[in-house]
Amino acid sequence: MTASSTRRTTAARSRCAAVSAIAVAGALLLTGCGDQTKNSDNSSGSSSAASAPLADKLPADIRAKGVIRVGSDIAYPPVEFKDESGKVVGIDPDLADAMGKQLGVTFQFENGTFDALLTGLRSNRYDIAMSAMTDNKSRQEGLDPETGKKVGEGVDFVDYMVAGVSIYTRKGDTKGITGWADLCGKKLAVQRGTVSEDLAKAEAKKCPKGKTIALQRFDDDQQAQTRLRSGGADAASSDFPVAAYAVKTSGGGKDFEIVGEQVDSAPYGIAVSKKNTQLRDALQAAMNAIIQNGEYQKILEKWGAQDGAVKEAVINGGK
Repeated sequence: MTASSTRRTTAARSRCAAVSAIAVAGALLLTGCGDQTKNSDNSSGSSSAASAPLADKLPADIRAKGVIRVGSDIAYPPVEFKDESGKVVGIDPDLADAMGKQLGVTFQFENGTFDALLTGLRSNRYDIAMSAMTDNKSRQEGLDPETGKKVGEGVDFVDYMVAGVSIYTRKGDTKGITGWADLCGKKLAVQRGTVSEDLAKAEAKKCPKGKTIALQRFDDDQQAQTRLRSGGADAASSDFPVAAYAVKTSGGGKDFEIVGEQVDSAPYGIAVSKKNTQLRDALQAAMNAIIQNGEYQKILEKWGAQDGAVKEAVINGGK
């Protein structure tokens, strides 16, 4: 989430910042937790540690358990969502499965609200957070993106793709919206804790008096789409891959249209505790391995996200 500062925050970047995230950004540092239902039957498979080429890079305790617990907001297609059978699918689960074969472990996805994922990581509920979360300085340093004040522990990111933030409206009913400046006086639906929310807050400060952006915040992107579809909002915003997928699939492509250009392209990153550098480095090695062997490119192409591909996984590349 391009995805908050989303793309899953700084106000100038995309869950999605605007995907620089595409955290922790504002609400991402909330202490409350949402739905943290464990999807034990929807985990990402892997080969045994004995045959995995990068197994020795993992911390001993994770290698012994054979499982990496992944905090994720599993309602953000095509990055992560549940198919009709209830299985967790998407870009992140597929990448995790490929990395699991390199590391000899299973990536077990556990559902949680996006703005509580970093809280779950800090409390050791999860080993990592992988949820279209934008890598940015606010999340790296644990800062509130609006005030710049320290509000929690920062995290490290293993960056793995790039995305920007987009605005979309009901198809054929754009309300004259062609970019962020046109949202003044309009109702905008966003997922709470994302870069889209940060960008909207920043844009609202520029609006004429009495004509601000009426920001509607939801726990997940699907709820924001429902509000727009019903006419309760004039527009919605999310990371470009998510917006594009919604435009393509919702109502058979008849519900929405993207308006304007995507903005604030930034890296998605896998969030890891700064105390767990060995796990961070193992994930980086695994991601680079699947980039080099071609699995990474095939996965992004499968989900129509190849434009966000990177040539190398880096640590904390967000700004």
